[in-house]
Amino acid sequence: MILVFGRTGQVARELARLVPDATYLGRDQADLSDPEACAAAIRAHNPRAVINAAAYTAVDRAEDQEALAAYINGAAPAAMARECAAMAVPFVHISTDYVFDGSGVTPFAPDHPPAPLGAYGRTKLMGEQGVQAASGMYAILRTSWVFSCHGSNFVRTMLRLGAERDSLRVVADQIGGPTPARAIAQACISIAAQLHDAPEKSGIYHFSGAPDTSWAGFAREIMARAGLDCRIDEITTSDYPTPAQRPPNSRLECSSLAKFGLERPDWRQGLADVLTELKGTP
Repeated sequence: MILVFGRTGQVARELARLVPDATYLGRDQADLSDPEACAAAIRAHNPRAVINAAAYTAVDRAEDQEALAAYINGAAPAAMARECAAMAVPFVHISTDYVFDGSGVTPFAPDHPPAPLGAYGRTKLMGEQGVQAASGMYAILRTSWVFSCHGSNFVRTMLRLGAERDSLRVVADQIGGPTPARAIAQACISIAAQLHDAPEKSGIYHFSGAPDTSWAGFAREIMARAGLDCRIDEITTSDYPTPAQRPPNSRLECSSLAKFGLERPDWRQGLADVLTELKGTP
């Protein structure tokens, strides 16, 4: 049995489609602000693998709630990883490009020194360090710009606004790889299974969609594929200030995924799949 922390998030919902017989723990069953409760849940369920698809993801709000984010993003994954190590169970943890400062234009490799710009990135880095320190069978999967037909994400926001307005101003100087949540879920399942037989593959990996683009480029593709007549006007990050600083370069170097037989998913196909599904949603 696979145990998944998270139930309503984008990746957790895609995992539930792919592995319906896994056990999914929401906030009411596993409070990530209580790290030891998370460890106890692992002991109670005695799984063959654990995937942590839950996190504090409110990037701007984290600037004012860093202590809470540190429990959820930092202490809880560390406690999960320690328990998994003690039970010799593979642990897959989802992290983020926000652990980097976004400098330059070169894709960040997994071994590039992290330097987060804000509270969200700092707390996610805490979680990574705790998972590594547990010294079990683990994979930290850093990803970026996650989208799906579920919840709140860029694609759904653009579709809603694009249907209401003639034009939208979208940031064009942040570059990264949009990543379908379904592809992340598939990667987590594959990695967890392989860690059982190849614990030496433990480490940090990058997984983002290809090709890299800007938010404005992503928005244009959404409008075109959805058949929306909404013009995308390019702006700079400074034109759209936010409480938390965003990394201008979110490119991730993903070649090490080949160890698991994985490669970067084409986000354009993922977008087409999401749009097809949303059309069929009442």
